[in-house]
Amino acid sequence: MSKIGIIIKREYTTRVVKKSFLIMTFLSPLIFAAMIVIPLWLSSIKDNSNKNIAVVDMTNEYGKALQSNATYTFSTTQAPKGDIGKSNLKSDFYAIVVINGDLTKDNKAVTVYSEKQVELELKSEISGQLSKFVEDKKLDAYKVPGIKKMMQDARTHIEVTTKKLDENGNEALTSSEMAALIGALSTFLIYMFIFMYGAQVMRGVVEEKTNRIVEVIISSVKPFELMMGKIIGIALVGLTQFLLWVLLTLIISNVAGVAMFGTNLSNIQNAAQLSGTDMSHSQQVALGLFQGLQGINFIEIFCYFIFYFLGGYLLYASLFAAIGSAVDNDTDTQQFMLPITVPILFAFYAAIYSIQNPDGPLAFWCSIIPFTSPIVMMVRLPFDVPLWQKALSVSLLIITFIGTTWLAGKIYRTGILMYGKKPTWKEMWKWLKY
Repeated sequence: MSKIGIIIKREYTTRVVKKSFLIMTFLSPLIFAAMIVIPLWLSSIKDNSNKNIAVVDMTNEYGKALQSNATYTFSTTQAPKGDIGKSNLKSDFYAIVVINGDLTKDNKAVTVYSEKQVELELKSEISGQLSKFVEDKKLDAYKVPGIKKMMQDARTHIEVTTKKLDENGNEALTSSEMAALIGALSTFLIYMFIFMYGAQVMRGVVEEKTNRIVEVIISSVKPFELMMGKIIGIALVGLTQFLLWVLLTLIISNVAGVAMFGTNLSNIQNAAQLSGTDMSHSQQVALGLFQGLQGINFIEIFCYFIFYFLGGYLLYASLFAAIGSAVDNDTDTQQFMLPITVPILFAFYAAIYSIQNPDGPLAFWCSIIPFTSPIVMMVRLPFDVPLWQKALSVSLLIITFIGTTWLAGKIYRTGILMYGKKPTWKEMWKWLKY
């Protein structure tokens, strides 16, 4: 086995067998699923306690519009003689609604007083009921027979269905929302992998240098071989974790499909036809999401994900390794981290803003520039990027990570055996010329 291969095997095996790696690999899909499901479930649980709300209507016109429900009981009361904050209303009621003006002329003439911050549900309930009452009152003022029914009939919500056509004219149901979600998820994963595993490379180099292990290793292998073995070994750790996440996610998704439709995702269309109109609302929503996935080329996205993960990781991991070789401890790395972290953070924010406009100038240029393309291009891929743009982005990324690896290798070769002196940017520039 070659020396680089031995180093790759060591870096890979020492990390994969760690308990932390195994725990995070198998728990992360469950944690991500729980982060989505549990908040939705908890938000659907209503507070069973009923809250008494006092209504002080200075106009004697709008208080009757507030109707009680299972959560709030509205009680019209007389205005206190003194300050509301010092009256008995504060202790007898959860909140006090004061209407002190004609709402048809002043839509801000409603104030809610409470000892604690009023929740959005109460505010929305008051605003909704009063808005409906004022709207009906304004319509009645026009004295047009049947105007309320006409207005109700005129309200329309248009649902747009999107379908993608292939070269043969065949249709496939798509979903812009699902495409944006997949792009955002892919972007986040690459951003996380680059930062997490790039930092592992840097910490590993600093640790070996601090413990003087590197002096023994360098006697048997070349510095560049050591750097490349470490980078590739940790990259394989990241790929292993990602592939296990994909496998576990598919298993969890199929279990969810069985729970909701009685079949796995591969038979989801047949399940929809069998269920017909008996499907619940949640099942219909889930089915719409699954159908929207049909128009997305997952094989292409998966292949590009692997490439951009490796390309972006190799580009930045070599720089992380160069920083680790130039310093003696983790504290000294901070002065050199800024030029590396700024492009990564900028790429992440550019990707977020590019979700709404994946073909805009920001998305286009950031998906071409090598230092941002691994993160931003993943947002654009579900929206069918032209082939020439993908080829240009891939080519520039390959050229750039070869160049950065070569430059980082020169810094690594000199800095790995430097001790006791904090290097400067000027000194590191000299190392490149050696």
